[in-house]
Amino acid sequence: MILVSGADLCGIASVDRFDAAPEGFHPKDVLPSCQSVVVFAKKFLKGTLQSESTIPYTIVRNILSDKMDKMAVQICMDLEDKGIIAIPTGTNGPTVFDNTTGRFRNIVSAKHCAVQAGLGRIGRNTLLITPKYGNMVWLSVILVDVLLEADEVLEGNPCLEGCNLCVEICPSDAVGKPEMEQMKCWEYAFGEVDGGNFRIKCFKCREVCPYCFSGE
Repeated sequence: MILVSGADLCGIASVDRFDAAPEGFHPKDVLPSCQSVVVFAKKFLKGTLQSESTIPYTIVRNILSDKMDKMAVQICMDLEDKGIIAIPTGTNGPTVFDNTTGRFRNIVSAKHCAVQAGLGRIGRNTLLITPKYGNMVWLSVILVDVLLEADEVLEGNPCLEGCNLCVEICPSDAVGKPEMEQMKCWEYAFGEVDGGNFRIKCFKCREVCPYCFSGE
């Protein structure tokens, strides 16, 4: 159903794989009856990384986020018609502030859900790296109250041994710590430029990655 709806990738994880989720951000904290976590992805437009302007990247990010939210809602409605409780969790927020870590989070982490659903592994740049599309994917998560057959989790470190390209290129020195320094990244990467509209101003850690376009 989800691939037919236009997703490029789809994976499933059973809810028992999320014991390590932060308190308040476990799938069952969102949907107490959750039994399975469904993650789907759309590939991101490669050409945006060839542009001298960051506006095309911002346009694609905004449109993909909106499109995937609409896809998720429709999928949930179709599942509900079949007697299954299903809820979307937001492709790009709204976010919740986690007082225990001082970080903004989606109600569930799409990247960590994607790992548990077998779609890829998280690199040092904190991006999901998929075998087919590298890190050029956008993610959305649906929680359902039925137990579905789970996909196998991919094992191992996705990064090349000794690779520090994302750490070295980060203008805000946000990458390379045990956990990315979120506010350092956001304050540099997001905002207005020369009095213009909001845009994504930096995605260097994505484009410098050897697995930008393929994880194999």
